[in-house]
Amino acid sequence: MSVDLLSLTPEAAQASLGEWLGQHGEPPYRLRQVFPRLWQRPVSRWAEATDLPASLRAGLDEAFPLPRLTLATRQVSSDGTEKFLWTLDDGEAIESVLIPEGKRRTLCISSQAGCALGCVFCATGRMGFRRNLSAGEIAGQVRELMLRDPALKPTNVVFMGMGEPLLNWEAVDTTLTILNGREALGIGARHITVSTVGILPNLAKFAKRTEQFRLAVSLHAPTPALRQELMPIEKRYGLPELIAALTQFRRRVTLEYVLIGGKNDSVETADQLAALAQPLEALVNLLPLHPGGAPDLTPSARPQMLAFERRLKQRGVAAVLRRSRGLDISAACGQLRVEVEGARARRKVRSEEHAHIE
Repeated sequence: MSVDLLSLTPEAAQASLGEWLGQHGEPPYRLRQVFPRLWQRPVSRWAEATDLPASLRAGLDEAFPLPRLTLATRQVSSDGTEKFLWTLDDGEAIESVLIPEGKRRTLCISSQAGCALGCVFCATGRMGFRRNLSAGEIAGQVRELMLRDPALKPTNVVFMGMGEPLLNWEAVDTTLTILNGREALGIGARHITVSTVGILPNLAKFAKRTEQFRLAVSLHAPTPALRQELMPIEKRYGLPELIAALTQFRRRVTLEYVLIGGKNDSVETADQLAALAQPLEALVNLLPLHPGGAPDLTPSARPQMLAFERRLKQRGVAAVLRRSRGLDISAACGQLRVEVEGARARRKVRSEEHAHIE
């Protein structure tokens, strides 16, 4: 029975490889040759590790096949943002977005295929939940870029793609170790951010990790009533309980806030948000609504966004108004998958209509 080494922690993968190599009479130094080919100098399959004997490569391919993500679509924006739609072994599809900015390369990765949360401003939420990803499929989004070009290895990773990371905690927990581990991808903990709507039991587990991983909370509203209108999760984990949990977090928290015209962008709403953020000493990330994420909602006008940011700063809150990236491509979370699936459905309908006419 084969083993997916890419879904194991580096320690467990080393142990599994070491045991197998020993059983096959290989000298101890083989582990130092083989293991880096998982993450540090990845190969798409063991046959490519030509520094190893052919017989060993064949054995590794049989015992430890290396699952791949298949690139279905790639889009490149005029601002340098790249979006990747990956197909998984079972036909499901997930997205990653690479955002270059100076020397920084931030990769936004998915943790689930689809999402069960149904936030009204998110294209992923409209497709519903399909399944959790394995740790190998999550970290594999980084690995695939390195296989394309080692220079594409991200400096920063954010769990802000498809899915809610803390609803797939076991796999995300392992992935964090793979991303951060010196013997794996070796990305600094402060350069890895987990974004969550606030799944409180698993937020507590995340808080227990000793590494300085960053936490971003999808807030988007400063009152329970407004948040429930935008984010159904409010019914399960309410805003007061979420804010109380964040006061126990030992690291600085970022509050993510998508500005939606006429919904949550008034100056009065900014005052309510400041009342939550200021005691937490949180950073507020103000995000323009990406029009591709929710066609039925209106992005806030630029002057209104600037007024909102200014009001928070007047109230002593650290706030940053981000600029939208990839406006000329399908860069909103889940948008590309929705568009590709829609195109396939339209082609199928046209094909069936054509067959009926004939």
